[in-house]
Amino acid sequence: MSIKERITVSGSNLVEKVKELVRQGNIRRVRLIHEEKALLDIPLSVGAPAAAVAVLAAPLLAALVAIAALVKECTIEIEKVEDTDESKN
Repeated sequence: MSIKERITVSGSNLVEKVKELVRQGNIRRVRLIHEEKALLDIPLSVGAPAAAVAVLAAPLLAALVAIAALVKECTIEIEKVEDTDESKN
C-alpha cells in the first residue's frame, strides 16, 4: 500500500529536498508540480536507495537544477511505501 504526501519548497531548496527524500529509501515516486502542472515524474525502485540516488546522478539532476532555477516555489508529491508488517497487528 502506498501513501501520497505533498511538500511545498522554494526553488533554491528543491534539489536538496529531493535528494533527501530519495535517501530515505521508502519512496516509490517523486513528482514535481508547479501551478498544478506536473513538471517532472521520477519513478524510483523500492528498497534500492543506492540505485535511486544513482538514477538522479546525471540527466534527472540536470533537469532538477533547471527547474529549480526557473520556479520560485514548487510542490513535491511523494508516493511512499507503507510498512505493512503483519506481526504488528
